[in-house]
Amino acid sequence: MTEQTERPLAEPRPLGEIRSWPRSFADRLTAPLPGVRALARLAREGRLRPSADALLEILDLPVEPGPLPAVDATTVAVTWAGHASWVVRVGGLTILTDPVWSRRILGTPSRVTPVGVRWADLPRIDAVVISHNHYDHLDAPTLKRLPRETPLLLPAGLASWARRRRFTRVTELDWWEAVELPGPAGPVRFDFVPAHHWSKRTLTDTCRSLWGGWVLTAPEGQRVYFAGDSGYGFWFERIGGRYPGIDIAMLPIGAYDPRWMLGPVHTDPEEAVRACQDLGARVMAPMHWSTFLLSAEPPLEPLHRVRAAWEAAGRSRQDLWDLPIGASRVLSPVQLSDPP
Repeated sequence: MTEQTERPLAEPRPLGEIRSWPRSFADRLTAPLPGVRALARLAREGRLRPSADALLEILDLPVEPGPLPAVDATTVAVTWAGHASWVVRVGGLTILTDPVWSRRILGTPSRVTPVGVRWADLPRIDAVVISHNHYDHLDAPTLKRLPRETPLLLPAGLASWARRRRFTRVTELDWWEAVELPGPAGPVRFDFVPAHHWSKRTLTDTCRSLWGGWVLTAPEGQRVYFAGDSGYGFWFERIGGRYPGIDIAMLPIGAYDPRWMLGPVHTDPEEAVRACQDLGARVMAPMHWSTFLLSAEPPLEPLHRVRAAWEAAGRSRQDLWDLPIGASRVLSPVQLSDPP
């Protein structure tokens, strides 16, 4: 077992703490970023979007919006709004992950499927967690819809961005750090954990803020892991070692082709299943596909491949929550009690 998994969990830090950070987090990268030659190769090969024939699959992408499930303080429920945006209900709180309700994001074609949950149908949002600052995960127009007192939980280096937009309850964390928010049944814990990714929002801020995922732990011990964006690597096993008993792992399965370019920062479907195994998670909820076409694979390919990989791994079909956009699932007591 590695040093990271042997350490006890960190004591929760104060909410809204003002902190200083290094100028760059480039030393956290686990793979070199693509240079000019790689970008030139990508343009030369023309593999930036699916082929014209593959685009016909957009008509078959699964979209089944429904009402949010009724919950109480002991219920864990997730609703996929599309891409990496989830409505997570845990410990009596309602949390948004990487909320993007915009039709279009900078530098990317418009979304090919509607948002799965109408903004007007959302309950009061108790917190927002952000994985990193790429435009398809940190969407300023969506965040501006929120009351400015909504708690924002951010990677290190992003608090100033949020405060400039007049958010008043902003907390930024380093890897393996945590905060707690009060809930009706007790505090809900939010741990910021590593990922194999990077950050950039402008021409001059590469890796100036951190990137990662979140582990949400309810007062009764249920755990939800939100990966954000990540390539496959050693962090998944270390996260699973430090946070045993993850009930639901929300893992990305799209934006992976071509592999020579995107492999270090985006898991493909087979790697996502392997990551779920490394985490020791019971349920896998695929995300980061079927919303924005960010790479060259056919739109439906991630779904077919993740189902095949899940079956090949010998996992129970009921534990693959390959939800249509807008659909919800509730974690049952049986799923909580059975070993993975």
